[in-house]
Amino acid sequence: MAPPSPNVTDLSALSTGLQRFDRLMGLDLGTKTIGLALSDVERSLASPLDTILRVKFTRDAESLLEKAGAYQVAAFVIGLPLNMDGSEGPRAQATRAFVRAMAPKTAIPFVFWDERLSTAAVTRELIDQDVSRAKRAKVVDRMAAAYILQGALDRLRALSAHQ
Repeated sequence: MAPPSPNVTDLSALSTGLQRFDRLMGLDLGTKTIGLALSDVERSLASPLDTILRVKFTRDAESLLEKAGAYQVAAFVIGLPLNMDGSEGPRAQATRAFVRAMAPKTAIPFVFWDERLSTAAVTRELIDQDVSRAKRAKVVDRMAAAYILQGALDRLRALSAHQ
């Protein structure tokens, strides 16, 4: 197995290196889109931000880094789509490959976050709110990114309470 990229870290290591008002960006990496979410400066709330339509890697990376720069993002929290048994399938491998390809393009660290059922949970919530299928399709990726990021923010808060 290849060694981890220098800008891949875990939440506990990340928490010690964050400055007071550093923001995090959540990513829900799909084959057609990348859902984006942003934390507030207190890192307590994740909000859906935007959706990047995937074209080709170079353009996707540029769009992602433009957004990260505009919001002065200190780290990316990227959903890792594990199988229900915790193993990694093709989608998880594609996510890791995306991060490996991003590594030379940015010093912003990446944290992988288990995203099992995030899209399903968000879709269920939207259906419960009676949001039409067309509207769900437009917002589900960025809402899934917010769901992923919120999980990481909640864990960060728990880690900082124990330090």
